[in-house]
Amino acid sequence: MPAKSQAQQKAAGAALSAKRGETKKSELIGAAREMYESMSENQLEEFAETRRKGLPEKKSAD
Repeated sequence: MPAKSQAQQKAAGAALSAKRGETKKSELIGAAREMYESMSENQLEEFAETRRKGLPEKKSAD
């Protein structure tokens, strides 16, 4: 499932980096920390690999 906003894609990238041990979990804040704890590495890869072009900065409230 691709990310629906640029903010979601960036948070997934940060969480994925921590999941892989490239950054510290303690450096994560907000959505990135929640994603780290609730999603698998494969799920985070799907979100993080989404291209930002054409995505809104933030997801609109539906």
